[in-house]
Amino acid sequence: MKIKLIMVGKTDAEYLKKGISIYSERIKHYLPFEKIIIPYIKNNKSITKKEQKEKEAEQILKYISKSDYIILLDEKGKEFTSVDNAGHLQKIMNRGIKNLVFIIGGPYGFSEKIYKICNEKNSLSKMTFSHQMIRLIFVEQLYRAFTILNNEPYHHQ
Repeated sequence: MKIKLIMVGKTDAEYLKKGISIYSERIKHYLPFEKIIIPYIKNNKSITKKEQKEKEAEQILKYISKSDYIILLDEKGKEFTSVDNAGHLQKIMNRGIKNLVFIIGGPYGFSEKIYKICNEKNSLSKMTFSHQMIRLIFVEQLYRAFTILNNEPYHHQ
């Protein structure tokens, strides 16, 4: 299986970039992992939030194929403990899915087009985090899931 992480907008803060890079490299020890950055929509002050989400969706769709299993990171999604998340990831891998795609939307979330094509929505917390910060939290949790699945001493319970 290959995992793709699609993110809207670049990460600005150096400390977040460094952390994302560290965990992304660690994930690659388990399977192929690719990060895709969708640029922010330029001149977005002259368009509505809905129009911005639609334009972002057009860009996101360029990186998705019909056979991909798509999980949106969404505040209304299902929450997991770290151990449950690892188990859920294992179930997805056991189904023989070739490409697992996680998507982190922009500041206004996703368009209906993206909601319609997703297989599931997951939430990392009931709290709200910036869409840049959630990237680091997500890659750390993905790495943590693999260490749990491999009985490695990263996660303590």
